[in-house]
Amino acid sequence: MLRSLSEVRRLALPIAALLLLMFACLVSSSGVAIAADEPQAEGREAMTVDKFSVVRVNARAVPDARSRSTLGPEREGTGIVIDSSGLILTIGYLIQEAQTVQISAADGRAVPASVIAYDYSTGFGLIRAVKAPAIKPISFGDSSALATREPVLIVGFDGVAPAFVVSRRQFAGYWEYMLDEAIFTAPATVNWQGAALINKEGKLLGVGSLAVGDALGARAQVPGNMFVPIDLLKPILGDLIAQGKASANPRPWLGVSTQELQGKMIVTRVSPESPAEHAGLVVGDIIVGVRGEQLQGQADFYRKLWASGDAGAEVILDVLKGAEIKKLGVKSIDRHQYLRPKAIY
Repeated sequence: MLRSLSEVRRLALPIAALLLLMFACLVSSSGVAIAADEPQAEGREAMTVDKFSVVRVNARAVPDARSRSTLGPEREGTGIVIDSSGLILTIGYLIQEAQTVQISAADGRAVPASVIAYDYSTGFGLIRAVKAPAIKPISFGDSSALATREPVLIVGFDGVAPAFVVSRRQFAGYWEYMLDEAIFTAPATVNWQGAALINKEGKLLGVGSLAVGDALGARAQVPGNMFVPIDLLKPILGDLIAQGKASANPRPWLGVSTQELQGKMIVTRVSPESPAEHAGLVVGDIIVGVRGEQLQGQADFYRKLWASGDAGAEVILDVLKGAEIKKLGVKSIDRHQYLRPKAIY
């Protein structure tokens, strides 16, 4: 693991040089030259992002989408072509509650696409274009074998950025989301949503999810990006294509956003008309336990929450309201039931 910000800076120049060399090898292996500021030499083709199996994804949410307040009515990001039939992988929040979805390749022509699946446990989303783009699908790599300090490429719909892996660790989001091991890269790049994380063999290792300020973890504030490892998709891909969801029973969802403070969870947002709101949770409440068991942080909160049973189970929260701890029974649901329109596959 990288131990300090000074080490990141010390490694930046040599790794950047290595990344550029790797980039040249990648594109030249496809018979494509790197685009430069000066005109291309005669007979050489300029590099375009579709050479890396990516397209632009534009989605518009339904007018009454519950996610409009947090994700906005229109979303834009990257999709990754993973088979020749027009199946495209992206990050799921781009297509959440989508009314329309379009994809466009380097030629700029928009093609309609339909939503196939959004897996809330991993964050992956799948869409299918009505006409498959003329782009070679990418092959999956082995994200479990990805090591820290390894050079990678981050490929979005608008360009390619060199980076390196700086940490592999657990990620717990405030919106009832957790990965046991996410991939963190630096330096930070823009347009990370749905971007492809590619290794030196040109294989897909992950899908871009977030920009973060702590790519190295708590020990140093280094801006970077978080990626969902592609290995999480492999065991569920067939189910997502066939039935729009993984075969595992859905986890209980409450509709509460929290921030960790000394192991306790401060409620920062309660989704309107969610199980949490119906149970009486409000912003400023502090969740100190689940089923009488004290919490040891956000990850521990999620583990205890999801251990309460499948979606539909009643979750007993120990909540500090003012100066009094109260027990609140929250009737959980499957998150799919909360969104508009209801998923039809």
